[in-house]
Amino acid sequence: MRHNNIPLDTILASLQIKELNEMQLASLKANAENDNIILLSSTGSGKTLAFLLPIVKLLTKESKKVQALILVPSRELAIQIDEVFRKMATGYKVTCCYGGHKRETEENNLVQSPALIIGTPGRVADHIRRNNFVLEEITMLVLDEFDKSLELGFQEEMAFILGSLPSVKKRILTSATDAVRIPDFIGITSPTRLDFLVPVQKAEEDELVIRTVLSPEKDKSETLFRLICSIGNKSMIVFCNHRESVERTSSLLKDKGIVNVFYHGGMEQQERESAMCKFKNGTSNVLVTTDLASRGLDIPDIKFIIHYHLPATEDVYTHRNGRTARMEAGGKSVLILSEEEKLPAYITGNVEKIELPERIELPEKPKWSTLFIAAGKKDKVNKIDIVGFLSNKGLLKKDDIGLIEVKDFFSFVAVRKLKVGAVLELIKDEKIKNKKVKIAVAK
Repeated sequence: MRHNNIPLDTILASLQIKELNEMQLASLKANAENDNIILLSSTGSGKTLAFLLPIVKLLTKESKKVQALILVPSRELAIQIDEVFRKMATGYKVTCCYGGHKRETEENNLVQSPALIIGTPGRVADHIRRNNFVLEEITMLVLDEFDKSLELGFQEEMAFILGSLPSVKKRILTSATDAVRIPDFIGITSPTRLDFLVPVQKAEEDELVIRTVLSPEKDKSETLFRLICSIGNKSMIVFCNHRESVERTSSLLKDKGIVNVFYHGGMEQQERESAMCKFKNGTSNVLVTTDLASRGLDIPDIKFIIHYHLPATEDVYTHRNGRTARMEAGGKSVLILSEEEKLPAYITGNVEKIELPERIELPEKPKWSTLFIAAGKKDKVNKIDIVGFLSNKGLLKKDDIGLIEVKDFFSFVAVRKLKVGAVLELIKDEKIKNKKVKIAVAK
């Protein structure tokens, strides 16, 4: 097997690898026969080589333009793939593009086109908008860990990038989970699926641990408060059965000093978006909600599900718990029982009873705050504009800006709480996209 005049053995020798594993061989074969590949394989199994080898095989010295683009969810992954590619010693130029270091450096590297660009969606989209490289000859596209890119909110940038590429023929998507729907904008048709996800025996910490805690009073609010204090500042969802209970519980917790947000179907859309955004971005670790939040919300890293009210049915119970213990991360589900309540019959197996400590301390307050910006996609405002505005006019460093969500008519951005007062003062008379826009702490 020869890779564009570079024998496979030579590449493997450069990498100090004796032979390819089963998954990598299957990928080479499938890529030789098909243009659309979905490769499912766990982290650390050698996926990088499984897509780099087929890409190298199709690179050509004749082209002086970018031929392949690899999009990844994090700078760490971009750097890791870049290192592997350089070790392969193919003679082809590669450029790595990601936020957090100087764009000018990348622009200089792009003056003489690399054959391959590896980058995060935000930074690659930025270069495309600035016409920093030619798109016409990019025929190969890899979306590595595409599920994480979608989960981290890069959908908008990815749709923009893919919509800007006129000549893509080969698409390789990799993921370490099989649960993600592939958006239409990716344009992958009749893909060949290679499933190397080993049904591993879940380790203890990957499992959902079920616990109960007894409330001495019929009103469980004091027990809930003590439970949250004993858990500390970890991400948790508290489920109630009615909208009124949600608001009452949220209000009681707030009065006791627990930062929280609430969410239910009776709220205005903007209020719901605001609450959900604050929970996702770390402005609040506690979300009090009805079963509306038990389906369809994709929020990573939820550690605790608290059933303030017992679920009405087994189905409801399953969906509530489905918000945690995902993506190889463990989770705990706690049911608060009053003295007259029994554990539902459908909850079987090992259920641990927990005693709450006598002395409690309030959890540490979150370090983020959320700003509301009264402009969004329909105003032609995107994440890059918001970061630029807050960096240039609000003098924020990259690390002071957290998760940004841009909706149609408004946006939310997480900012370090310590910096919020100064930022609002600095930007009060400034314009975004030449327009005066209301910016305030999100309600």
